[in-house]
Amino acid sequence: MFDTIILLTGAVEQTALGSLLRAHNAQLTVRPAASANDLAALDAAILRRSRLVAFATPVIVPSDILRGLGYGAYNFHPGPPHYPGWAPAHFALYEQAGEFGATVHVMSARVDSGPIVEAALFPIPADINVLGLEGLAYAHLAQLFWRLSKTLATESGPLPEQTLQWGPKKNSRRAYQAICQIPLDITKEELDRRLRVFGGNHFGVAPTIHLHGVEFRAVV
Repeated sequence: MFDTIILLTGAVEQTALGSLLRAHNAQLTVRPAASANDLAALDAAILRRSRLVAFATPVIVPSDILRGLGYGAYNFHPGPPHYPGWAPAHFALYEQAGEFGATVHVMSARVDSGPIVEAALFPIPADINVLGLEGLAYAHLAQLFWRLSKTLATESGPLPEQTLQWGPKKNSRRAYQAICQIPLDITKEELDRRLRVFGGNHFGVAPTIHLHGVEFRAVV
């Protein structure tokens, strides 16, 4: 019987999101998790009566955990369907996209590939930076959680899925690192573009130039 939600998110979100879920279902047990180790500590009996809900987390849920869940797993992804994978806000700004958003999807063994439940899209404001765009996406993600929280907390069946498709290109940490490797013949326009988007030393990765065996890191 469905009676537990495993809430995989950060410490700040645990209190607010957990309280919202319990407000819809007083009998619901909300188990906090912040890491893959926390998930690995859950035994098979708990998984069988649980649904996993991940919110804005970088943790990749192991496939054996997904298989063991009795009531599915859903991820609240802070990016639109056409930007699956790593650092969606960075790549959207670098590619000068006109639209961004947030996505809720079924979790599967491959990251950001499961059926899409819902997406919220919005135009990217002119001159917004990465942190600003991530903030807007987070706000839309919170609204999606608010709208779906009652269904997640009270209904044991799967959430309805949409026909939306993921974009064909899934960005990765490796792709992020590659774009931060600055060639010596880069144009000023391209350098400015990369520094503007990737120059914040996010994830501990900054634009880097190698010259005569010396590494130069740019942080703006």
